[in-house]
Amino acid sequence: MKAIYDLPAPAKLNLFLHITGRRADGYHLLQSVFMLIDWCDTLHVERRDDGAITREDLTTALPADDLIVRAARALQSAAQTPLGAHIGVAKQVPAQAGMGGGSSDAATCLLALNRLWGLKLPLSTLEQIGLGLGADVPFFLRGQNAWVEGIGEKITPVTLPPGRFAVVKPPEGLDTRQIFAAPDLQRATPTAIISGFAAHSESHQGQVDKLGEPGFLEFGRNDLQPVAQRLCPAVTEAIEWLGRQGLKARMTGSGSSVFATMPHDAELAEAPQGWQVRKCSNLAVHPLVGWAA
Repeated sequence: MKAIYDLPAPAKLNLFLHITGRRADGYHLLQSVFMLIDWCDTLHVERRDDGAITREDLTTALPADDLIVRAARALQSAAQTPLGAHIGVAKQVPAQAGMGGGSSDAATCLLALNRLWGLKLPLSTLEQIGLGLGADVPFFLRGQNAWVEGIGEKITPVTLPPGRFAVVKPPEGLDTRQIFAAPDLQRATPTAIISGFAAHSESHQGQVDKLGEPGFLEFGRNDLQPVAQRLCPAVTEAIEWLGRQGLKARMTGSGSSVFATMPHDAELAEAPQGWQVRKCSNLAVHPLVGWAA
């Protein structure tokens, strides 16, 4: 096999995000439900026999040493393979949006190169490599919607009802490090339990209230949102824009994207100039689930 084309790297939404504490090393402890959506980047991977790792940006220009390149080099080093790769990237998921685009790209790169290079490394090994790249990478490698805890490494699959979502990314982005460093960040939200979320989700499954929001999105909150709204007024503007259309929105991840569940027959007003707005569906599983044993 010399090439694999049209590899999807889907984004995620955080249905809620609680900060429950902070470790001695400064890492924050979190609880969240990560949900895959059909807003995707696309990777094209070709084998190189000279050991070089190169990348071609097919849409948006990326930093020279981005997570895709770092993932390829990390796998190459771990496997001690003489092979290299040329990776084409059609970037669609916005950066600094709280949607995990870079982590998803890294995960798709690892899965693709594991197959292209004939390494046959198990998923557990890829996850260890992925965790060294970013806390969200193991989630995308496993490829299932999940209850996530710890610093992002404790992953428990969950089943979510299908839904349709309005996702809005204003032009401004947010620096995750700046949010987590804020002195007014809520860091002591009481610990929730997965059975509580599951029961809440099941009791509201298939029900849509007058705002178009299924009950499972009423569970919890995003603890990063107040700080994000202070640092980036566009987050508030996006929430209010969806609110004026009868949609109850919250921020995903560390922002600056916000999202709301919407009825299947609903349409969205014309967005302000420069905003990226998508109507997305959630995914039951990642399209590449099962690519590693």
